[in-house]
Amino acid sequence: MRYKVNLTQQAICQIEETVQYISKILLVPETAQKWADTLQCEIEKLDFMPSKYPLTEEEPWHTKGIHKMPVKNFLVYYLIDEKKKTVWVTTIIYGRRNQIVALLDMSLNDTE
Repeated sequence: MRYKVNLTQQAICQIEETVQYISKILLVPETAQKWADTLQCEIEKLDFMPSKYPLTEEEPWHTKGIHKMPVKNFLVYYLIDEKKKTVWVTTIIYGRRNQIVALLDMSLNDTE
């Protein structure tokens, strides 16, 4: 059975901000597009066996069922709703950032 994959508004904004940063600040729009394409491809793969990636070790997100998938230098955090067969990508964080601080800003409101 395939899962439906959704992104929260927060995740969408984070993707847009990262693309803008790579394009406008780092001045490499081709890299921004390639990153976005790779990210989209990897996120789409969550429609099959999304639990193959581990739960994040950090609490309270571990207890809430948040999984963590690495994509290049970023970590994609997501929640699986087994009843609705839906995956919610909740946040996308640059891997070198303090993950706990970044996770504190994660909202799960869009996943209900």
